[in-house]
Amino acid sequence: MAIKEEVYYEGGPHIGDLILHCMLALTLVFIPLTVGSIIRALWVRYRITNRRISVTGGWMGRNRTDLIYSEVTRVAVVPRGLGLWGDMAVQLKDGSRLELRSLPNFRDLYDKITEHISAKARKASGLPT
Repeated sequence: MAIKEEVYYEGGPHIGDLILHCMLALTLVFIPLTVGSIIRALWVRYRITNRRISVTGGWMGRNRTDLIYSEVTRVAVVPRGLGLWGDMAVQLKDGSRLELRSLPNFRDLYDKITEHISAKARKASGLPT
């Protein structure tokens, strides 16, 4: 029998990221950022639960990365798009980093994730233990 997971967020990047980059593509300088935003909108999907973080992406959405909260050593967020969406970087015990770009409701997701990480990781993220 499977363990029940409470899903905090399941879906793709914020649509505002795609709209903003498409408008900026008119200047020609931002075309590479626009292409990245289109690919993210098509193939990247996030699933954040009370047990793990899963990111499905890559070419045609064929790669999947799962991590459990006990592997997390630090979490950092950066607001984008006037604070409507944001980027999150999750650092793991082995030194690698998982970046979640253009997350909607990133502040709420940050709070939910930091509830589940260790006290040492909370301290490294600048949170009270």
